[in-house]
Amino acid sequence: MQIENTDDLANLIKTTRKKLKITQSELALVSNLGVRFIVDLEKGKKTAQIGKILEVCNKLGLKIEIG
Repeated sequence: MQIENTDDLANLIKTTRKKLKITQSELALVSNLGVRFIVDLEKGKKTAQIGKILEVCNKLGLKIEIG
């Protein structure tokens, strides 16, 4: 899947989380982040911090490749 905007990333994260059958609260806990951040991330909020986004992706087993 190619990520071109925040909505694409939001959909990927939400879809992957649901496939893994974990709640937003559980993802927040294992990522050491607040539930509000996960909710905003899954809504495609444009001001989310990249470091936190990468942590969430890592916990979901998502890898980011360039090229």
